[in-house]
Amino acid sequence: MNRGDVVIVRFPFADGRTGKNRPALVVQNDLDNARLTNTIIAMISGNTRNAHLPTQVLIDPADPEGKPSGVFGLSVVKATTLYTVEQRDVLRIIGHLTGVMMRKVDDSLRVALSLT
Repeated sequence: MNRGDVVIVRFPFADGRTGKNRPALVVQNDLDNARLTNTIIAMISGNTRNAHLPTQVLIDPADPEGKPSGVFGLSVVKATTLYTVEQRDVLRIIGHLTGVMMRKVDDSLRVALSLT
């Protein structure tokens, strides 16, 4: 698993007791992905009503930059919704974000985490 991979993982609901399978983006660096048993992911959502916010990155699978992501419809990477999950809980890799898209994600993470 590498930074930029779009994966399917069981995301917990806010109550922490249950969850559902959702797409997510691996945002943790590759060195730690290789040496640790967990990884940091950002939620990907089909709710695009806030795609204009600087903490969200729009993925359009009809666009050449969005096609490799593996998502089926318009989606957003939510830099404000980060989780640490066990790598064994990643069900599968469905795609990967391009370098251009990852730079946009990096910018949104900087805003979300106030890293200027």
